[in-house]
Amino acid sequence: MATDDLVVEHNSGKASVSKERGKYGLIKLSANLGFLWTDRSLPDAIIAAKNAGFDAVECHWPQGAQSTEVAASLKKTGLSMLGINTKQGNTKRGDSGIAALVGREDEARDLIEQAIAYADQIDASNIHVMAGFTDKGAQAQQTFVNNLTYASQQAAKLGKTILIEPLNTFDAPNYHLSTLDEARAIIQTVCEPNLKIMFDCYHMQIMGGDLLRRFKAAFADIGHVQFAGVPDRNEPDLGEVDYVWLFNEMKAADYMGFFGAEYKPASATDASLGWMRSFSASRFS
Repeated sequence: MATDDLVVEHNSGKASVSKERGKYGLIKLSANLGFLWTDRSLPDAIIAAKNAGFDAVECHWPQGAQSTEVAASLKKTGLSMLGINTKQGNTKRGDSGIAALVGREDEARDLIEQAIAYADQIDASNIHVMAGFTDKGAQAQQTFVNNLTYASQQAAKLGKTILIEPLNTFDAPNYHLSTLDEARAIIQTVCEPNLKIMFDCYHMQIMGGDLLRRFKAAFADIGHVQFAGVPDRNEPDLGEVDYVWLFNEMKAADYMGFFGAEYKPASATDASLGWMRSFSASRFS
């Protein structure tokens, strides 16, 4: 099958997974194309996600692809693009976001504006504003708060949501935002209704576990959920988290959003998707 071919008749085993999940009212799965089908162009990866049975897509930094081509693939497949990230900054200098970096406020706001504009062109719902590596001091915190206030107000004009994501200290030491409590404190300080938390189960499990209780406690502040196997960030059915049980409980707690598969396949993406069949077989309530 060519990479730009779209399966219309869902006769394959993988496509039937999505059909069954729809039939039984099961969870909605999003493919994070920052890690999945990275051997393909973004427009082709979107089509691959549709053919594999995903209900939506999301990505990291799509800005290298023409927005018109991305929008065309989304229209062709009927998938929604749930979110993108702001660009990292100067990666040669080790940047991983700059929104909390003192002295780079103008650059940070340029990246925020670029991401919002691109999200609007492809009709993406959310923009994850990346904080970057800091000393976690008061100046960095105030810089982040100021930039998030700006981002939230700009995004609100287009009906979009700004996300912040705590990253664990093992994979991202010195990242400005590491814990759920820190993220909730920022939400309260900024006090913009369209600023929410990306609840990445992989990072949250490493930074304290107790995923369901913490999810419920922060429910009002959560805008999106992501997942991967822990501790290796591979397929979600490998590791210490029982996602079948967890997602059932999250749904029971009235979470109506998508679950974003942001894992690093141990081999090729298509060969890694067996977990989708086990999720479907569980018949989520």
